[in-house]
Amino acid sequence: MSSIEQKFQFKEIDQEGLENLSAIESATVFNEWMFDTIAPFCIGKILEIGSGIGNISTFFIQNNADITLSDIRKNYCIKLRDKFPNQNVLQINITDLDFDINMASEFGKYDSIFALNVVEHIENDSLAMKNIQKLLKTGGKAIILVPAYQQLYNRLDVELEHFRRYTTNSLLTIFKENDFQIVHNQYFNAMGIPAWFISGKLQKNKTIPKNQMKLYNALVPVFKFVDKILCNKLGLSVIVVGQKI
Repeated sequence: MSSIEQKFQFKEIDQEGLENLSAIESATVFNEWMFDTIAPFCIGKILEIGSGIGNISTFFIQNNADITLSDIRKNYCIKLRDKFPNQNVLQINITDLDFDINMASEFGKYDSIFALNVVEHIENDSLAMKNIQKLLKTGGKAIILVPAYQQLYNRLDVELEHFRRYTTNSLLTIFKENDFQIVHNQYFNAMGIPAWFISGKLQKNKTIPKNQMKLYNALVPVFKFVDKILCNKLGLSVIVVGQKI
């Protein structure tokens, strides 16, 4: 299935997305693994693009990070403010046609910006990176994690409104198009590949079943070891870190 064929209309309430975030919320060991992977690059004043219901935000807040949360959807912003009453929460559309006007007060403000499983939802991913760069200080870092390998595109991707999946090279391209200096790149979560294939392709699930996520969470120590053995050369996700120059 080609991502080019997919056309999605923005939904104010993303029920499938919410169900998936809720399933992943209880997978605390998995979430902490993702946090531990990106945290070394997230320093200083941090902005999270697409915080959702705060599955990863929680770990930054517990570590007393100087972090601002954000989401494009109003209902997620409300949930974030209720869950983290002491945190700054912004409603941000990273490809807003009036981005330069609406977000001017945030330009050059952040040392680190991360977006986990967000950019694949954006049709114009290069514009998203261009606007992320505007929000960074000179020398600031963008940390982007997206789903890997277009060959894995299946019903889960469609229901979650993913325009595409990536490789290291395709993600590096949008960083380089927007004049980022590459700091780091890797794959993440190799054992997620068969799990995603079975759940989305064979079982044709529309959302990630909570029982599957619970089992996956329990096996994270094994999966972390597999990633180490593979030297992060294979994974369900790809991560790139770029620096604004």
